[in-house]
Amino acid sequence: MPRTRSLAWSELKIGVMAVAALILASILIIAVGGASGFSWERHGLKTTFANVQGLKSGAIVRVAGVEVGKVTKVQLAGTGVDVHLSIKKENQSRVTTDSYASIGSMSLLGEPLIDVSPSTTGTPLKDGDVIKSKKPASQLSDVAETANEGIVEATALLKDIRGGKGSVGKLFTEDKLYRDLNAFVDSANAVTASINKGKGTLGRLTNDPKAYDELQASLVNLREMTRKINAGEGSLGQLLKDDKLAKSLTATSSNFEQVSGRLNRSDNTAGKLLTEKELYDKLNSTVTRLDELTKNLNEGKGTAGQVLHDTKLYDTMNTAANEIKSLIADIRKDPKKYLNVRVSIF
Repeated sequence: MPRTRSLAWSELKIGVMAVAALILASILIIAVGGASGFSWERHGLKTTFANVQGLKSGAIVRVAGVEVGKVTKVQLAGTGVDVHLSIKKENQSRVTTDSYASIGSMSLLGEPLIDVSPSTTGTPLKDGDVIKSKKPASQLSDVAETANEGIVEATALLKDIRGGKGSVGKLFTEDKLYRDLNAFVDSANAVTASINKGKGTLGRLTNDPKAYDELQASLVNLREMTRKINAGEGSLGQLLKDDKLAKSLTATSSNFEQVSGRLNRSDNTAGKLLTEKELYDKLNSTVTRLDELTKNLNEGKGTAGQVLHDTKLYDTMNTAANEIKSLIADIRKDPKKYLNVRVSIF
């Protein structure tokens, strides 16, 4: 009887140890190769990419280059791909609404993984929240595709050049354009040679120190003039700096506008002259008559015309005037001789 009990206890110890080993193995598998620890030690996030580039479940999730979790699921969703992440809760404060998820790799040809940018701003993401995705960096396939497109475009460009298309193609295929370009180069060389020899304004400026000094002096004078204007010196400087002068000019402009308005409204003589045809015709008629009178005077017509042109009449009038002056002088000297007044009383 005691022996039977001993055998039963031995078998029980073996069973307990086997169960304990299984539990320990399960814990190790979950902790090391599972989903970043136990379920109560992690929280899940989701993101979406247009192309995951071969990303699979179990891929590494890194925050700032440090492994913090795993990819738990990759599934198609419409035109994109949903990627579910499992991250340790101890890193929850580092992943916020300002963080981004992007697809990276351990090396140039390594397995793809998820890189999450840490952020100290924003609100930490909770279990089940969506983290914004960022377009992954160019991969080797993208570089190869871009290089292939460049080769195709270069080939087409060379084909167009050989076909004489465009300016470069015409330069390679048309002799006339080549000759024109060669002539242009020769002309440029001639101009350069003339400049080097000091010919022309540019040549003198390049080689003649006196011309350079004169230009420098002109620039100095221009700077001095600009300084004086900025300082409010002179009429132009006062115009720019003096508020009184500016106000005076503004008032003058306003007065001119008022005068122009009154002229346009024809409420005065000048305005009527500009706007009323009747007054203009009268003035024009008067000017015409004045021209005719001046013409008659110049031609010696009428008494005034004869006075201007007839020397004999002028001399006669001049003699008569002199005699009148002499008579007035004699009367002043001896009034009794010419004035005899008699008074008789009846």
